[in-house]
Amino acid sequence: MSRDTLTLTISTPLQLVMRAENVRSFRAEDESGSFGIMPGHVALLSVLRACVVRWREPEAAWSYCAVRGGVLTVEKGRHIRIACRQAVLGADLAALEAGVETHLAAEAEAARAARLQQARMHAQVIRKIILHMSDDGGTSMDASLDGAFQ
Repeated sequence: MSRDTLTLTISTPLQLVMRAENVRSFRAEDESGSFGIMPGHVALLSVLRACVVRWREPEAAWSYCAVRGGVLTVEKGRHIRIACRQAVLGADLAALEAGVETHLAAEAEAARAARLQQARMHAQVIRKIILHMSDDGGTSMDASLDGAFQ
């Protein structure tokens, strides 16, 4: 690696997503907006929001990675490291965005289905409690209600 390039590492808790050793420029977004990093950048620590980071190697097109938030560090003006929860690589920005939208829609549907299943289970438990309380003719329920209102 020369002094005119950066090393970029993107990782999640479960895997090393990618490592590039010949990066000339890099872009990402945090809460303050979009920013760029070039070789020789000062030390930096930033919390990324969900965004698409992009980088360029000499004589190459831009490369992309969608990250779901994360922490970015720049060390010694040469090493960029991103630790994030999820990351998806892509060579084509439009295809990456479409893939991320599909993934987010699938996650939303799974969450909706889980909430629905939870509501069904809750209703079943309530029905069983009511059935159990009514099996004794409602006397225990009547007695507990009488005690509550006295």
